[in-house]
Amino acid sequence: MSDAELILIGGLLLGSGIAAAMVADRARVPGLVLFLGLGMLVGSEGPGGVEFNDVELTRTLGTIGLVLILFEGGLTAGWQEIRPVFLPAFSLATVGTLITAIIVGFGASLLFDMSLLQGLLIGAIVSSTDGAAIFAVLRGSTLRRRLARTLEGEAGMNDPAGIALMIGMIELATHDDATLWVVGREFVVEMVVGAIFGLLGGRLLVPLLRQARLPSGSMYPILALTLAGALYGATSIAHGSGFLAVFLAGLLIGDARLPFKTEIQRFQSSLAGLAELVVFVALGASVHLSELTVRDWVEGLVLVVMMAAVIRPLVVAITLTGVRMSRSEKAFIAFAGLKGAVPVLLAAFAILGGVPDGARIYDLVFVAVLVSVVAQGSLVPAVAHRLGIRLHLRDRLPWELSVRVGSEPTGAHEFRVAPRSGADGATLSDLPLGDDAWVTLFVRDGDALQPSIEMRLRSEDRVLILADDPERLTLLRSTFAAG
Repeated sequence: MSDAELILIGGLLLGSGIAAAMVADRARVPGLVLFLGLGMLVGSEGPGGVEFNDVELTRTLGTIGLVLILFEGGLTAGWQEIRPVFLPAFSLATVGTLITAIIVGFGASLLFDMSLLQGLLIGAIVSSTDGAAIFAVLRGSTLRRRLARTLEGEAGMNDPAGIALMIGMIELATHDDATLWVVGREFVVEMVVGAIFGLLGGRLLVPLLRQARLPSGSMYPILALTLAGALYGATSIAHGSGFLAVFLAGLLIGDARLPFKTEIQRFQSSLAGLAELVVFVALGASVHLSELTVRDWVEGLVLVVMMAAVIRPLVVAITLTGVRMSRSEKAFIAFAGLKGAVPVLLAAFAILGGVPDGARIYDLVFVAVLVSVVAQGSLVPAVAHRLGIRLHLRDRLPWELSVRVGSEPTGAHEFRVAPRSGADGATLSDLPLGDDAWVTLFVRDGDALQPSIEMRLRSEDRVLILADDPERLTLLRSTFAAG
């Protein structure tokens, strides 16, 4: 193909991806589902007829995409948001990952006529939830903040945990003299080194971004991306989890007062969205449905049902023991542990690492991911409703606003008045605005109203407030959140 033809095809794919995202938004289903479908249409067995069998390229795209998604996930959440739920999220991401891998390993070896080592490999591959899938379902929803942040924190940390576990399992499977000690050693080293680099790197990146004097504001997002990429590379070279490092660094940067921070966040959000589209289209194009056997479909379906109905609820019950959450909330966390690109990425690691019967494992995992994203992802809102948990997408404002005062940016933050919250029934003058935040827009029943001090808030009202002090934002979020 000529350069012009490649650019045209790339543009058409991106345009189709945007259209798929719009359709998914209106249909209230995860956009990742349609991205996978788009990839299948483009692939060799679809109308596109593109032959895509490069497992190493799929792994590379997945790695780059995951770095972008995790960095943006940390940047958007911020440490102040994750801190209240850090312990349950960390427990789910580490202890939960190990328990899941072990139970799935023994179950797969018994049910699927394979060795225990192969079963444990599959367990390590599917043990982590997927950051892209979780963020795609929860972003912009009205899910209670504690629940959303627990799931997002878990996804941000257990992707690195699953990858670290998989690295050890590959070494165990490909070296005759290796023992289970290798798996534990690799897991601990990857996570500890990744955490150290992430925390130290975040502390270093904040002053670099704050003190940099660049020619234009458009350069700051590029600098942030460059520093995140350098942090990932340095951590990986030191045998740590680069994925965990960029997520933790993103959390620290997300809380910092930085010049052009709004531009940095928007740029990273756009890149993460592009990464989700590219990775899932590539995954869809890489599969050959005609080569998937009946056994692959049956085993993949059994694996998803086993994890969703038995293993995940058991893991949540164990790791969240003592955590102050209702049974409904724990049940929702159990169901919302979606699989996505990361398990397929890990299955590609298995093939490239020379694991015996790696192709069978790849096909089984792809079916499991496909069922999880399509079935589980689409059912999340219905399950939330069944459990009595509020989960629906907020209507977007017709525009976004950011104002810069002096050298510091001031971002616009939308708040929704939750029933029985501190803001429900309060006047605007009662809000803890202080001297560094102010109300700019007030929306009730879809109508934009000019705010006044005497205006009294009601449940489901939406308020646009200009502020960028992390402590002020935390106080405002607690005021608007359900009691």
